[in-house]
Amino acid sequence: METTGVKGTGDKQFQVLINVILIILTLLAVLPFLLLLSSSLTDDTVLMKFGYSFIPRKFSTYAYQYLFTTNGANVIRSYGITMLVTVIGTVISLILAPMLAYPLARRDYKRAKLFTFLVFFTMLFNGGIVPSYIMWTQTFHIKNTIWALILPTLVMNGFYVILYKNNFATNIHPALIEAAKIDGASEWTIYFKIVLPLSLPILATVGLMVALGYWNDWTNGLYYITEQRLYSLQLLLKSIIDNIRNLASLSVNTGSAAAQMPSNSIRMAMAVIGVIPIMALYPFFQRVFVAGISLGGVKE
Repeated sequence: METTGVKGTGDKQFQVLINVILIILTLLAVLPFLLLLSSSLTDDTVLMKFGYSFIPRKFSTYAYQYLFTTNGANVIRSYGITMLVTVIGTVISLILAPMLAYPLARRDYKRAKLFTFLVFFTMLFNGGIVPSYIMWTQTFHIKNTIWALILPTLVMNGFYVILYKNNFATNIHPALIEAAKIDGASEWTIYFKIVLPLSLPILATVGLMVALGYWNDWTNGLYYITEQRLYSLQLLLKSIIDNIRNLASLSVNTGSAAAQMPSNSIRMAMAVIGVIPIMALYPFFQRVFVAGISLGGVKE
């Protein structure tokens, strides 16, 4: 009985330690966002004088007023473009990348090692920005189109293909495939009815990573978009920051209103605007993770 009591006490202490560690890690993740939100609601002169704090010393919503009064239409349009690009790009990636990875995970595919090496090679080396720009603009003619925000770099990523391949090789037992073939299932039936349902956790995880990549991307727009009507949210926010910086530098010696523009709080407000949708949607993605974990397969 004493041994059981000691063991129970040790388990409780271990549980308390784990809870403390998780609380600390949670605070490390949440506190930077709270500081960001607080800074966006603080008067810019106070930020310049006293620095950043978790509680606004002087509450002000001027940064948000500036964004939505002078650039409201552009912000709303860029939100729509970013959401459209994120949805289309993520769906295309979730279709193409697993279809490439599945044959590479099959033990009976003779050229799996060759194509796996080619995919892995793209993770280490690439042609560079200039050849990529020439290819996308002069061969595929995607400049100043919505596809310029979808296709380059993000739609197919070698790292994600390798993740899919390893997951298929680990969790999809060959016995399942052989049993399906004996029952008369075709390769397409095996892929859609067996492989994909058993791979929901990795699909949800990689899908979230791809969606975050599209949502935060601004380099494709910087390279391939020159028309403001096609600006994504991140590219528009970068453009606003650049304009504020240029106005402030031109007006600093004249004492005009542009020099007094709250550039620091506006930067923080734009960061909040960019991150809130992802934070709001993340709990819905988390449900997919939990549902996918309950699926399993045959093990040796």
